[in-house]
Amino acid sequence: MAEQERMVEAMLFASAEPLTARAMGARMPQGSDPAEAVQHLRRRYAGRGVQVVRVGEAWAIRTAPDLGFLMQTEVEETRKLSRAATETLAIIAYHQPVTRAEIEEIRGVSLSRGTIDQLLDLDWIRFGRRRATPGRPVTFVVTEAFLDHFGLESARDLPGLAELRAAGLLDSRPGVAPGQGEADEDAAEGDADGDAGGDQSDLFEG
Repeated sequence: MAEQERMVEAMLFASAEPLTARAMGARMPQGSDPAEAVQHLRRRYAGRGVQVVRVGEAWAIRTAPDLGFLMQTEVEETRKLSRAATETLAIIAYHQPVTRAEIEEIRGVSLSRGTIDQLLDLDWIRFGRRRATPGRPVTFVVTEAFLDHFGLESARDLPGLAELRAAGLLDSRPGVAPGQGEADEDAAEGDADGDAGGDQSDLFEG
């Protein structure tokens, strides 16, 4: 097990992306138990400067949260999401799996394709299973990249309503009734993108 633990440590240290136990097991000798090895490694790193953390169904080595201030000298490129994208991402995270029609119903405004494309390009959402309903609509779910970016093990670790309101994500902005046509949809998206009070995007900065 000590040797398997070393193997898991080497793979997690070298990988730029979180690795599942299955992915690690495929590289290890037959009969290895990467799931047990990663638990041994996780305990060994507990309380140290870097930790073994779970990201969805995968594992990664990350800096201990309380030492994040040491990384502030790194250059960060911040790309703020539009208000429409922020709201859409929040709805998907909290209601997944969710269809486009359900997102529009919750937001009270039609959803432009560009909003979904932006979130797909960021690799923060992906297509889920199709619903077993007429038309078989596709669903959307958040990705492990989303969980990793925000330091979450799973979507269950998302902040509660009080925290969302404190961050400015929830407000009383009146929605636009769906079905107003493509022109109104684009206008609504444009207004949301350029809203001077768009503090909501700070919660989901990329």
